[in-house]
Amino acid sequence: MSKTMAMHQANYIPWLGFFYKIARADVFVYLDVVQYPRGQSFAARNRIKTPNGAAFLTIPVSIPKGHEGKALYSEVTFADDKWRDKHIKSLTLNYKKAPFFNDIFPMVQQHIGTAPNLLELNISLIESVCRLLKIDTERIRLSQILDDFGQKTDLIIDICRAVNADAYLSGTGGGRDYNDENKMNAAGINLIYSDFKHPVYKQLWGEFIPNLSVLDLLFNLGPDSRTVLLG
Repeated sequence: MSKTMAMHQANYIPWLGFFYKIARADVFVYLDVVQYPRGQSFAARNRIKTPNGAAFLTIPVSIPKGHEGKALYSEVTFADDKWRDKHIKSLTLNYKKAPFFNDIFPMVQQHIGTAPNLLELNISLIESVCRLLKIDTERIRLSQILDDFGQKTDLIIDICRAVNADAYLSGTGGGRDYNDENKMNAAGINLIYSDFKHPVYKQLWGEFIPNLSVLDLLFNLGPDSRTVLLG
């Protein structure tokens, strides 16, 4: 019986395609001990919708001295705590009129207010969203299964072997440049690309904007979010 693995860094309040990929896999691996990206990424920021269009919520982070450019996700801390109130106020201001804001927001507020570092914030939010969406995929951290692993395609192969998976579900963004399909095939791993198609749903503030944080879907659709996302 085939077993499919998907993996990703734990991003901040990720977009819908992130959760679609988790749901379509048998096991999902949080890449908690890989290198934190240089420059702009979705590790510590994501987009919400405002009356003036999409806007980023960004968390200021701090990299340990001497680790610039090579820090692990698990080593990244918050540069300050001012962002917590800013994000809570921004979400309230822009979504308080959404139909299911009062149902979803207390969970988000709790995680933002109490998380000790970026990794735990992101994973705790992702876990809570998975529960809301009733996604029962097994979810584990890379640090729980491997002490030593390769890079790029070698990492995929190492993880698949560690979780006894014979298929790898990849995103369609940077994944196509990242994956060495011949190398995976030689290792007995079938490469599959996500077939995610972004749904259109009722949002606040006029014309539909895709590729926002999953919070936009949850605040607007509540219990119908799973059906819209996963069918």
